[in-house]
Amino acid sequence: MREYLLVFLVAGTITYLLTVIAREIALRTGATAAVRDRDVHTEPIPYMGGLAMLGGLWAAYLVARELPFLSTSGSLVFQDAGVVLLAGSLVCAVGVLDDIFELDALTKFGGQVLAASLLVVFGVRFYFFPQLPGMDANQFSLDEAQGALLSVVVVIATINAVNFVDGLDGLAAGVVGIGAVAFFFFCYVLTAEKDLTLATTGALLTAALAGACAGFLPHNFHPARLFMGDSGSMLIGLVLSASALTLTGQFTGTEIASDGNSIFVTVLPVLLPVSILMVPVVDLVLAVVRRTRAGRSPFAPDKQHLHHRLLEIGHSQRRAVYIMWMWAALVAGGSVLVSLRSGTSTWVGLAAMFVVVVVMTFVLPSLHKPGAKRPDSNPAETL
Repeated sequence: MREYLLVFLVAGTITYLLTVIAREIALRTGATAAVRDRDVHTEPIPYMGGLAMLGGLWAAYLVARELPFLSTSGSLVFQDAGVVLLAGSLVCAVGVLDDIFELDALTKFGGQVLAASLLVVFGVRFYFFPQLPGMDANQFSLDEAQGALLSVVVVIATINAVNFVDGLDGLAAGVVGIGAVAFFFFCYVLTAEKDLTLATTGALLTAALAGACAGFLPHNFHPARLFMGDSGSMLIGLVLSASALTLTGQFTGTEIASDGNSIFVTVLPVLLPVSILMVPVVDLVLAVVRRTRAGRSPFAPDKQHLHHRLLEIGHSQRRAVYIMWMWAALVAGGSVLVSLRSGTSTWVGLAAMFVVVVVMTFVLPSLHKPGAKRPDSNPAETL
């Protein structure tokens, strides 16, 4: 755990320091976010935060290769992690070009497909599903075509889900950071309980990703001085989804099969990339349905995302971000908890958390409406 903590700190520190350089590059190349009708910010903000996050991830990877425990864990851990970072570098480069030149949607999609395909070509993909209730086999293996197709779909869906949710200062970095922490603990606890090696590619990548997000947030939280841009949103989306893919490549289905008969316990480990990003995924699906029904392109931007609706019902921008973080923590943490633990106390605890988040989302705005009695007279924003 200490070495993973060091990986987290290295990624966070390097990302924090590189944001200054990334901001200067953005200003010199004209990569700034102009104020549009659908945007919340009121003045142009530089992009290129993804470059700083990529630097933090690579720095954490290089340091991890020299640590006593992780460096002796075998070549597969660093081989897969290196492939993921190479694919991340590719999709980040596409994002940088978009931040500067505003590429069309089809070109960006092509870059995403290319990066996801790079993962598959070098063996970072789904290999099997854990055993489902009623199945005789210990696992349902996927042939190369099935595994490749499913992997590409999951990676591209996650990339675009993160891109869609990147609409408020600190929102995407916080949601992905929370998801990375949740998946790190899933990998760590699962391997510890199964008496397997604690050195996994998934744990290494998510520790570094959580650190990169934490290092970027001080520059990105409201009022933001730097945006991650597509270079950042596509990068962290790819790294998070690819971290899940590496788990089935490192262990067999019988080694990491979950105990218990509940379908949630057996299926959720495979669906973690989706469950961790349930909030942006729901936002993505609603946006596609909404735009398609209106006869518009699914890629046509609008101002009706979930975070925009939170602002409409009375939340401040900071409070809307906190609310989205809470939903992300509930879904990501709940998915991991249910995957690893089953019992009445688990479900009662999750139900209590759900009630708290619902109250914070829908009841709190009424307390801050004009004319409503505030709990205090402090003009500063509070949760």
